[in-house]
Order: sequence, then C-alpha cells, then structure tokens
Amino acid sequence: MQEITEPKDRLLLGPGPSNVNPRVIRAMTMPLMGYLDPTFLGVMGDVVELLRTAFRTKNDFTLALSGTGTSGMEASLINILEPGDTVVVAINGVFGLRIADIAGRCGANVVTVDADWGSPIDIGLVKQALENLDKVKLVAAVHVETSTGVVQPMQPLAELAHAKGALFLADAVTSLGGVDVRIDDWGIDICYSATQKCVGSPPGMSPITLSPNAVEAMRSRQNKVQSFYLDLQLLEKYWLTDHVYHHTASMSMIYGLREALLMLVEEGLEDRFARHSLNAQALKAGLRELGMGVLAEEEFQAPQLTAALIPEGLDEAKVRRALLNEYGIEIGGGLGSLAGKVWRIGLMGESSKSSHVLNLLQALESLLARENYKFDVGSSLSAAQKVFAS
Repeated sequence: MQEITEPKDRLLLGPGPSNVNPRVIRAMTMPLMGYLDPTFLGVMGDVVELLRTAFRTKNDFTLALSGTGTSGMEASLINILEPGDTVVVAINGVFGLRIADIAGRCGANVVTVDADWGSPIDIGLVKQALENLDKVKLVAAVHVETSTGVVQPMQPLAELAHAKGALFLADAVTSLGGVDVRIDDWGIDICYSATQKCVGSPPGMSPITLSPNAVEAMRSRQNKVQSFYLDLQLLEKYWLTDHVYHHTASMSMIYGLREALLMLVEEGLEDRFARHSLNAQALKAGLRELGMGVLAEEEFQAPQLTAALIPEGLDEAKVRRALLNEYGIEIGGGLGSLAGKVWRIGLMGESSKSSHVLNLLQALESLLARENYKFDVGSSLSAAQKVFAS
C-alpha cells in the first residue's frame, strides 16, 4: 500500500480557506440523520434564519447550496439567464471574468465594463454601457474581488441596474462576514457567498439569497435550467417549502455552517467587522515598515484581503515557500496579470487575529533578512503593536 500523505497544521493567511474554530469542527461530528429527518430539517431552518441575519435580508429565498462559492455563482447565473439575454458584467479581477465566462456559457449576450486590476469599477462607465443597450436582464459585480483586495460599492450599481429595469447580482464570496453586506438596503437581487472565508467554516457550502423580483424572474423563464443539481426551484422545494427530496444533503457541512453562523451572531456583526478592520490596519502598518504598499487605493481596500505590492528584486515565490515550509504559514501569490507582483494576505474569520498578524510579520522579517533585504529589524512588529494599542 502506498504511503498516505498526512495533512499538516497550517496558519492559513491566504485568500481562502481560512482556519476554522474547533467549535465548528466539533459541530461537524454530530450524528448523521436522514436528509428528511424532522430534526435535520430543523437544523436547515436554523441555517436559513442565521443566513438572513448575516445577509441583512428578509428574503424568503435564502439557503445554502452544497458546493463551493463557484456553485453559487453558477446557480445564480443559470437560473436567471437564458439564451439571448443581455448581462452587463463589471470586471476588475479574476472573479468578474469568471462571472462573464459563465454568463457566456448560458448563451447570454455579455457586455463587460472593465477597470484596472486594483481599481474600483467606474460607475459612469457602467451607466454609459447601460444607456447604449436596449434591454438588459442583469448587471453583475464582485463586492470584494479576491484577486485584488478591492471593495466595490454595491448600492450605486444596484440603482443603475434597477433604473434600467434589470436585476442586480453581487458576488459576496469574500465579503460576507468580513465587511457589511446589506442585501435589502442596497437593493441587491441575487447574492451568493462561500463558507471558507469570513464566515468561518470549511469549504463546501455556498449561501445564496434572492429577492422577490429575482424569484419572479427565475419562475418566469421559458427554458428549463440546464443543471438539475443547481436548479434553485428544486432546491427551494427541499430547503424551504415542501421538503421534497432533491439530493443527499451535505449534512456535516451544514452542521458546521450553522455553528459558524451562531458564532458570527454571538460576536455581533459590527464587532466582527471592527475586528477585521483593526487587524488589517495593523498588518498594513507593519508592511509599510517593510517597504510594501497595497495595490488598492485606501478607500477601496478590503480589510479581509490585502494585496501587498512586492518590492522589486525580491524572489516572492521563494519567500512564500519558506513561509509555508519553515513557519507553517500560507499566504497567496498574485493571479493573472498580478502573478509575481503581489502577495494576497487574508485575515478572514477565525484567521483574523492580532497574534496571527504579529506571527506573520515576525516570520517575514526573518526571511527578508536572510534575503539581504534592507529594513529596520523589529520595525514592522512595533508598527503593528502601535495600531493594536491605539
């Protein structure tokens, strides 16, 4: 028999997944039941109510898909779009590109509004694109772009979409649980997220919520959804209405998600956002002392994902490998056009702790000194500690 690879403990400070609290892991060991057991249906009901709190919504259609965040993206698009529909996609990173790709696979007419990676979408360009089109079914954008660490304001885009008679879709995979997401107040019609980042449970579930207008659009489509597994009307019957069998639920994942959401509610949304913000400010203060800026403009920097600019001449991949192999710390490299240019440092959910910030900065100082990189020893730790003490 071949030797089995044993997973190692890691401090996960990359773009996801994040570390998971032991309380969530324990919850995932609760007894399995039948997928129509009344007790398990009660657990599913708990998840729905807790997700409404996290999303800040009263939407009846709120549930969690068995699949990662990309399943939420795909489900959102294939249940709304039909061949010939027009969708406007705002793109300033990898995941905006993915939305456009999936929309194209639905047979939609995809119109893109692009921005430089690291910059927010220009609202004026979206308005112009909409004015140049006859009928638009959907406008889509990413709230926190995981490839760049940019927070995109959602409400102005939603208002433009609604003025055109279109629905508005927001990708909240990285944002939910780390920064404010206000589905009802901002007029978001379709929103999906993922569990492995700021929500704080393992990867494998995708929370999703639809406004009444989005539900109406879904019900009035002319063609059957091309995916049985991601057909939201069938999932609605299992999760929310008649509890009709659709698939064998990811039971242990749902236990874990419920526990993570309970912890989110216990901490309080505002306190949770403040924790993410404080740790991000300390991290950036430390990075500045190491001569590293941030890709995004300060106004649009996401607290849970910092895209740190790598100084010229530094072998970034070598440093990342050493962080992982010698310190057990994972950070992410750049994607696409940003490969080799940024480190993506995630402080998400359980991974967003002051001790983790200090451990990372201390490890970086040791490795950078080995590379003969010039900086004042201890300066990054001092800068971060000043932020924590303020």
